[in-house]
Amino acid sequence: MGKLIELGVVGLFISAFLAATILPVSSEIILTTLLLNGLSPVTLVLVATVGNVAGSLVNYALGYWASLGVIKKWLRMSESEFVRAEQRFTKYGMISLCFAWVPIIGDPLTVMAGVLRIPLLWFLVLVTTGKLLRYIVVSYMVLHFS
Repeated sequence: MGKLIELGVVGLFISAFLAATILPVSSEIILTTLLLNGLSPVTLVLVATVGNVAGSLVNYALGYWASLGVIKKWLRMSESEFVRAEQRFTKYGMISLCFAWVPIIGDPLTVMAGVLRIPLLWFLVLVTTGKLLRYIVVSYMVLHFS
């Protein structure tokens, strides 16, 4: 984490990108540190959002183009877990993509969007909305309650 913090906004972009994949990286720690060091909240929120959405696009592409076997292996999902994820996505629909930022369920949601061929424009609008709002709330809390 220290190296990413030293990279400033570039480190934030990298951490946000990786956090949207299955890698256990927390972009919130980098964001918080940079906010507390006086960097522009608007810039940081935008960089984190773009990086996080870009990482989600990788998941979408994996779901869209990879075989189901590769997807299950990458997500470490059994057949029954995969079926449940597909049922949840189908039950709640595209609006569930607004919650792509939620740990544990977010990555499978974005992969499932690719598997189900959700239109890319809707994917981008919904995922970006959820992730942008999350980073705004985190930034507000850091700046007003620290």
